[in-house]
Amino acid sequence: MPRDPLIGLVGKPSAGKSSTLNSLTDASSKVGNFPFTTIDPQRAIGYLQIDCACARFGVSDRCKPNYGSCINGRRSVPIELLDVAGLVPGAHQGKGLGNKFLDDLRHADALIHVVDVSGTTDAEGKVTRGYDPSVDIAWLRSEIVAWIRGNLMEKWGSIRRRHIAVKAAAVETLQNQFSGYGSTATVVARTLDKLALKEPLEEWSDETIDRVVQAFTDEKFPTVIALNKIDHPDADKNIAKIAKMQDPNTIVLCSAISEIFLRKLAKQGYVRYTEGSEFVDTREDLIADGDPDGGGLKELDDKIKNRIENLKDMVLYRFGSTGVNQVLSKAAEILGLTPVFPVRNTTTFASGANESKAVFRDCVLVKKNSTVADVGKKLMGDAPIAYIEGAGGIRVAEDHIVAVGKNDVLSFKIGRA
Repeated sequence: MPRDPLIGLVGKPSAGKSSTLNSLTDASSKVGNFPFTTIDPQRAIGYLQIDCACARFGVSDRCKPNYGSCINGRRSVPIELLDVAGLVPGAHQGKGLGNKFLDDLRHADALIHVVDVSGTTDAEGKVTRGYDPSVDIAWLRSEIVAWIRGNLMEKWGSIRRRHIAVKAAAVETLQNQFSGYGSTATVVARTLDKLALKEPLEEWSDETIDRVVQAFTDEKFPTVIALNKIDHPDADKNIAKIAKMQDPNTIVLCSAISEIFLRKLAKQGYVRYTEGSEFVDTREDLIADGDPDGGGLKELDDKIKNRIENLKDMVLYRFGSTGVNQVLSKAAEILGLTPVFPVRNTTTFASGANESKAVFRDCVLVKKNSTVADVGKKLMGDAPIAYIEGAGGIRVAEDHIVAVGKNDVLSFKIGRA
């Protein structure tokens, strides 16, 4: 069955990867019965922010997810995260935890590379000043490319001979080699289509093989660059440099430690803060706005007040938010993830017992260009499906593509057609 999407977090020591992971997985402010869960020491559940179907159908007041939360049509959907440890230069040669790092990496569908954009930690995470963080971005990709290319070239002679002997297609031969990285024939086909190579595989030069490996790396491991510690004074010049070197659509500016700080204060009743927002209100702010009780918030000491004001100036007002929610959203965007809402009744949108008034209890994330049949297999396994209904009870064909607002509310009727 199609597996759930998996997002890998990578980053050198002291880049803020742990803080970013914690800020993505903190469910203390969520409503629902899906608390922060560590699946194992390396896997955890984060929350992707999406627009829920309940808003589209005007039933937000009755939307009660089984997992995550939905507040005024803005839904938090669980998504699995993988903490990929051991990132140091030379990982493909086994340095640090290199072998484990690369082995863990292959399970991910996309990567979030947490980069210390302040330049205050060197390549190995040691404290310094004036380090160029763009170097970290370059060598992460070069490590992955070197790992894949090394494995391929080690056996290239026998790969080529077998390819000729069995008269295989290039996609088939490469997929046999790349399947160990969690690849599929579709990923390999897209890689070769983008390169539009004219020469047959058996005539590929070393340069052509390099191009294939580089293109495959980009296709198999699309990467979001999370520029962390944006509140540091040295961050601006490094952000400007990186923005000129990288696709701006892959960059997110964030301050994970600021997000954790604000959520902690909100949980303790000192501020009013909605995660991902640019606004944070203290008791004094609410009193000034006409609420004599200050929203029931606790008093803050001067030290915390000053820290909040600095955070507003350096992060929230400058960048619009701490950027943490946008990190996962960007990863979902580059993967083309689509939320699908399975229901029992496509008129009332209920999923449980007939008398239940709760709607859109479940939401699953599927990959780009998934069909209705793909969703059915993910949800129902090999159970026989008699027919499928979309919103309003309209029959839906198995080969229809799901997209936001199109074939994304589905009911699978069990039985023989």
